[in-house]
Amino acid sequence: MSIEDRAKATAKNVEGKVQEAASEVTGDPSDKAEGKAKQAEAKGRHAAEDAKDQVKKALD
Repeated sequence: MSIEDRAKATAKNVEGKVQEAASEVTGDPSDKAEGKAKQAEAKGRHAAEDAKDQVKKALD
């Protein structure tokens, strides 16, 4: 996994956590849902890139 891809996924995760935390203050359930969705997207990106790393490692 490239460092750039990992950084993007991590940034998306942090963005989701911040949005979810902000929703606790504002009481906006749609912000909470969006924050959780961003975190799930980041988790999926990490999993996909980890799979790519495993394939590359197996081929080497």
